[in-house]
Formats: sequence, C-alpha cells, structure tokens
Amino acid sequence: MSGFDNPGQPGNVNAYTGSHIQVLEGCEAIRRRPGMFVGSSGERGLHQLVYEVVSYAVNEHVGGHADTIDVTITADGGIRVSDNGRGLFVGVEESDGTSAVERELTELSFGGKPHTRYGVSGGLSGLGLCVVNALSSGLTVEVRRDGHCWTQEYEKGTPITPLTRNGETSEHGTAIAFRPDADIFETTRYSFATLSERFQELSFLNRGLAVSLTDERPERPVRHHHVDGLRAYVAHLNPYPPSLVHSPAIGFESENEDETVFVQVALQWNTWSTGGFRSFANSTRTHEGGTHEQGFRTALTDVVNDYARRQRMISADDEGITADDVHEGLTAVVSVKLAHPVFEGSTRTRLGNPEAGAYVQGVVRRHLTEWLDQHPTEAAAIVRHVLNR
Repeated sequence: MSGFDNPGQPGNVNAYTGSHIQVLEGCEAIRRRPGMFVGSSGERGLHQLVYEVVSYAVNEHVGGHADTIDVTITADGGIRVSDNGRGLFVGVEESDGTSAVERELTELSFGGKPHTRYGVSGGLSGLGLCVVNALSSGLTVEVRRDGHCWTQEYEKGTPITPLTRNGETSEHGTAIAFRPDADIFETTRYSFATLSERFQELSFLNRGLAVSLTDERPERPVRHHHVDGLRAYVAHLNPYPPSLVHSPAIGFESENEDETVFVQVALQWNTWSTGGFRSFANSTRTHEGGTHEQGFRTALTDVVNDYARRQRMISADDEGITADDVHEGLTAVVSVKLAHPVFEGSTRTRLGNPEAGAYVQGVVRRHLTEWLDQHPTEAAAIVRHVLNR
C-alpha cells in the first residue's frame, strides 16, 4: 500500500486534480508564506524586515554612494530607515507606466540587485523591499534624487497613491517607513537591543559606515561607527587586554582583479577563552560556515606550521601543530563580499561558492605569512601559545 493511500476514503486519489493547485503570485504568495521569505512570523522574521531594508542602504555604501544609515523605532511601533545614498531610481517604464520605485516594492524578482557590484547584502530571500512591503500594513517610501523629493504610499503591498514629485531638495537618498502587519506577525514589538547588536555588527563589517538607532518609545539613541573595521570587531570580542597574546589584532583585506570577491580578515589570540570564530558573506552571518570559513581554517593551520618550522620552533620530523591547537584561544572574523553568492543550508547561512574558499585561502596564506615575518616577536609568542595549549 502506498503511503499516500487512505483506505477510509478510496475515492480521494482520483478526486485530486489540477484545479486543486493554488498558484500564489506577488504579495499574496509572500503574505501566505512569510516564513519562506523572512524566516518566521515570530520575532526573528519581524526583525528581518528591518534588515532587508537596511541591506539596500548597505549596498549603497559598498558601492561608494552612502556613509550613513539612520534607523528609528517610531512611537507607534513602526520603523523608519533613511540613508544618504543615490536614492531609488524613479524612472517610469514606458510599456505600462509603472515607476521603477513601484516595481522594486511590488515585483517578485530573484535576480541580483544591479545597483552595486555586490549583489546581496543582508537579505534572506533576495527580494528585499518587495517582501517588507507585502508584510507591512502600511509603507511609505520617500526618494530624494535629481533635485526633487518623491513619495508613494502602500497598504499590504498594494500602492494606494502614485509616485508623486514634491518640492525641490539638494539632498539625496531613500527613506522607507513601514508598520509590520499585526495579522501576520506573532508580535510587532521591536527589540532595541537586538537591532542595536546587528547594526554594531554591520558597522564593524563595513568600515566607515555609520549606523544610528533611535527609539521613540521613549527616545534612546545609539550610534555605531568603526573606522578600524574588523580589527575593531575583534578588539570588541577580546575585552581583556592582559590576556592577549599579541596586540593589536592582525588585519588585512584584498579584492580580486575582477572585483567580484572582496575579503576582510581580522584575528587575535588570547589566553582567557577558548576562542571564537565569526564568518560573514555580504554582511550576513554564516552560522553554518561554508567555503570561505574552510579556506581560512586550512590556510591558517598551514601558515602557522610553516612559520614554526622555518623558525625551528618545531622540528622537521614533528607531526606539526594541529588545527585544534591553532584555533585554541583564537578570536577571528572573516567577511567576504561576492557578486554572486550561493547560500546553502536550511537557514541559508552556509556559503557554497568554491571561488570564495580558494580566494580566502590564498589571501590568508600571503598576508598572514608576511605579517608573521614582519613581526617576529609577536609571531614567536603566537607559536609558543599554540604549542603550550
């Protein structure tokens, strides 16, 4: 008997026809299955709405067009995200008279985002603003570009006003204000601490980007801005200077010739903890690791062993320093930005791009070897540390 048979209702097999298949399109598909697009209908999905909007502003920063993102939790529990980028394109499609802003906010398109060289910043689904619009009871977009301010309003993903040109302005950028739909989410109350932690992370990962968060429930502002990037992130994760094996943290970055892979690395050993590793792809935390993480780990173990042998701190006959020994007490952050990221795993937080792993491995081998050779005192301390674990 087939596992699909129901002996109590023998006619059911033939009763199921093509007419029973529902094809959900656009906003309807997103609203019926929110977990597929933002992870859940609980707190995780609620906060993901904010990250989807912020990811567009981060893309503008990566492309060299923005350096400030202001996020506000409004008094009514909504969210407003404003950036000083170029502003969403406001041109109108001649075939149907629809503006580019409206297409961005309403069309399901799984293609990469064309306005920066790196296709995805922090979105889970790659649909960004369309998902946020569909899962909001109300949304207002304001675009400042080409000397004017443009606005449009939506309800549950559907435009209720046309894109309207308002007064003149010398400013540029995009502001999106939205209210999460209480009929979809289990809670619509945002956590200031959760948002602040993520924005601090983004400021570490995107050097020079200032991200501010203001809470009007009552007002509680915070601003994250880290010009030292990942080295500042590692210093934040290693808060006890007396326990550090070396200081400051080691940091380097590199971009391939095609400008399709950009790698940033920072690492530091300490004696007070077992260590910690964080990896990111296009500013999204890759909790399940992936090719970039494997490339880092492989190169790190090889470089430390090579240096120790060249300095005769271990003999040629020795089996060498194990990967576990090398990672003991190590705090490291690896971030890659890719033109065409491939995310895998149940939560889309494992990177699958083989070119990322190969490039990270080469960058770590080259730059870490140079650093160890140029800092012999610190290098010797690191090798002694891993040998004594």
